[in-house]
Amino acid sequence: MQFLFSVLILVVVFPALFLPVDLQAQSAPLPPGASTPESAQEQAAQAQASPLAQPEAAIEAKNYDKARSLLDAYLSTDPGNARALFDHGYCDDAQGKTQAAEKYYRKAIVSDPKQFEARLALGLLLAQQGSEEEAQTQIEMAVTLEPNPPSPAAKAQAYRALASLVRESDPDAAKQALLEALKLSSETASDTLLTAEIADTEGDKDVAEQAYRRVLKVDPDSSSATAGLVHLLLAEKKYSDAEPLLKAALTRDPDDPALNTQYAALLGAEGKTDAAVAALEKLHRIEPQNRDIGVMLADAYMQAEDYEKADAVYANLLAAMPNDAVLASARGVVLIREQKYAEALELFQRAVKIKQDDSDAWGGIALAASNTHQYPLVVEALTMRSKLASETPATYFLWATAYDNLHQKKQSVEYYHLFLKSALGKFPDEEWQAKQRLAVLER
Repeated sequence: MQFLFSVLILVVVFPALFLPVDLQAQSAPLPPGASTPESAQEQAAQAQASPLAQPEAAIEAKNYDKARSLLDAYLSTDPGNARALFDHGYCDDAQGKTQAAEKYYRKAIVSDPKQFEARLALGLLLAQQGSEEEAQTQIEMAVTLEPNPPSPAAKAQAYRALASLVRESDPDAAKQALLEALKLSSETASDTLLTAEIADTEGDKDVAEQAYRRVLKVDPDSSSATAGLVHLLLAEKKYSDAEPLLKAALTRDPDDPALNTQYAALLGAEGKTDAAVAALEKLHRIEPQNRDIGVMLADAYMQAEDYEKADAVYANLLAAMPNDAVLASARGVVLIREQKYAEALELFQRAVKIKQDDSDAWGGIALAASNTHQYPLVVEALTMRSKLASETPATYFLWATAYDNLHQKKQSVEYYHLFLKSALGKFPDEEWQAKQRLAVLER
């Protein structure tokens, strides 16, 4: 259990957990020139200076319906005005009308490709929607441009957003972007957290741990910093250090999925299987369709040898995600444990139809086919697997027994010897069988 839990925490939990605050779409700067006049005279002067002063004042007052009405009227006479198009997108964005916002941001960029505000706002919106590649393109363009009017805070925000986007794919670029942001504004707790995440990605565990602890010193209730530090401590097997942090965080937020997942991982690593299962069952009740939690729970059931419950979890997940090769293969393993070889074979075959380079699924086909006496299929599956992965004692034994049952003496003798050479006493029953067969075949 410990291995799977560790892998899931490192690979699955943290990308969702560390959703960068700088990638929230409505953290974009206010429209250019938006400010509240200090007097009626200033308001009148501003209205004369810019026909967009009134809608932008309404935006700053968060009266988005009024602002949109004014902007619609303005755009009816000047449909290509980049600033008005951005303002309209900002109103839509603020009210959660993301498709409309994206449309207006894109129109603003077409009208003025050098408009900083539209580039940044579109990038933030795309990042929020999961379109990270295009989001990165837009924000990389934004940092080459200047806000209008000049705004160091807005430019710093763009650099921070870029750092958040590339922290996993290009940690060096993320560090440079964060440094540029800090030239323009003071360091925040979010910056320190981002520093920790970048260091974590680069494998610099000491720097990452120090940064996580700095965040927690300023903000002891930071779930992201807690989870990040716990992630490091679990990887280093410092369970006694991780446990009090997790318990304190769960006292504050008992239903937090990421924290509960880590707690289950901690319990599993400590060999407390029953407690780990209970924690995962709680999580599964909260998020019954969460794939990763379901996989962890099924694995915990497997460790507890409760194959029926593990099978039920995988069956439920596959009903929702029928084209998930990993889930099909994982359920096949459970059915192998239950000695339901024909059903397992169907699942492994489904897995390789979806993902032909799944060496584990090909191995599963070979094992299930061997137990259903389909020896030509065993050879076929092992041939496919051998193109993807190295042989193991188990595959040598499957080769040997398949050829033996197909009465291909030369090949079976060769593979029985390879099996015995690699087994090294770890498979006593199979080794005894191999020796007995060799005694007969080599007469």
